[in-house]
Amino acid sequence: MEDTQEFEVDGRLLTDVGGSLAAEVLSTPGMIGMMERTAARLVRPALEPGKATVGFEVNVRHVRAAQKGDRCKVHARLEEIVDGRKLHFAVEVTAADGRTIGVGRHERRIIDAGPAPDDDGNAR
Repeated sequence: MEDTQEFEVDGRLLTDVGGSLAAEVLSTPGMIGMMERTAARLVRPALEPGKATVGFEVNVRHVRAAQKGDRCKVHARLEEIVDGRKLHFAVEVTAADGRTIGVGRHERRIIDAGPAPDDDGNAR
């Protein structure tokens, strides 16, 4: 399984490292968040009812900057399932011109999430 999502470098994804940079760029936590989000969304349709995933480990390198307003793609590929509950992903963020922004591995665990909420947010 694999999926690619596009996103714009903006809002909560930005940092100027406490004013030490002349321009805002994609923050490392923002990049990791997009990687985790894409991995979680990739496997969600395949989960049994009452199950969810949580991030457990992230091992990535943030190798290039992406400026405010840049369009990027985040790619997640499920590479391995261990013990029926440990999900290992390859993750990568690339700029519109194909430059690698970040690359690495991410691990998620399948957990019991309880009953899904109804349309009003109440447990079913």
